[in-house]
Amino acid sequence: MTDRRELPEYPTTFPAVIALESHGPDTWVGRSPKYRWGRVYGGQVVAQALRAALQTVDEEFHPHSLHAYFIRGGNYDEPIRFEVDRLRDGRSFCTRAVVARQSGGAILHLSCSFQRTEAEADVQTARMPLVPAPEDMQDPTDGWPWIMERRAMKIYPGASKSIGWVRLSDPLGDDPSLHVCGLAFTSDTLQFPAARSLHPLRAPEADHHEVFVGASLDHAMWFHRPVRADDWHLYEWECRGLQGARGMTVGNLFSQDGTHVASIAQEVLLRERRI
Repeated sequence: MTDRRELPEYPTTFPAVIALESHGPDTWVGRSPKYRWGRVYGGQVVAQALRAALQTVDEEFHPHSLHAYFIRGGNYDEPIRFEVDRLRDGRSFCTRAVVARQSGGAILHLSCSFQRTEAEADVQTARMPLVPAPEDMQDPTDGWPWIMERRAMKIYPGASKSIGWVRLSDPLGDDPSLHVCGLAFTSDTLQFPAARSLHPLRAPEADHHEVFVGASLDHAMWFHRPVRADDWHLYEWECRGLQGARGMTVGNLFSQDGTHVASIAQEVLLRERRI
């Protein structure tokens, strides 16, 4: 592991976050921004793990799904090592597994599948909800002054839903692999309000960190159609219920023109703080 005294400055742009350094066969190392909440953002590790897996597949293969377990919180003062296992290479699909590690052990396990583009039926049934434009939604004050911008609708008790526009702040160019990693980065966001809205403790948004312990537990994403991660895209989350300090959230992701870009499912930890 790299000596902490030799580490470069914390990255502050998405291109810097996603720029992994090769450390031997099928192994890459990435860095983390310094987040105000004290640990690594989960979407960052998912995006970096997907980026590492993309380094091992031919360019005609594109991600169509990923499944990740968040094993332990990451330390932003340490580099993260991504080890890729080439599980299968087929004519139409290939599969990879990635383990993200720090000195304390594994922090994330991700499996992802890639497919060659096929000229088959393209039918969309999901419909984007009618929502205000991004500039007409509230801007959450949550420690994202860089990398990612968010505009969210107000959530009311019992709503079980959360909706908001998200985009990456930095232009990404035209490389589709950067945009799909960018979507993975933004995908771990806006789901907690949907779960918290169902909780019997009606804590104000400003106090939720004092009332609850929260974390992403596992995460799945299916990529349907391309979109630019540096343009506004809409997340629509629904919490299907709370049980055992876990909330089950499912979501749809739309581009601004209403194209259904991706489907997402995540189970979140929502535990009452007990003194």
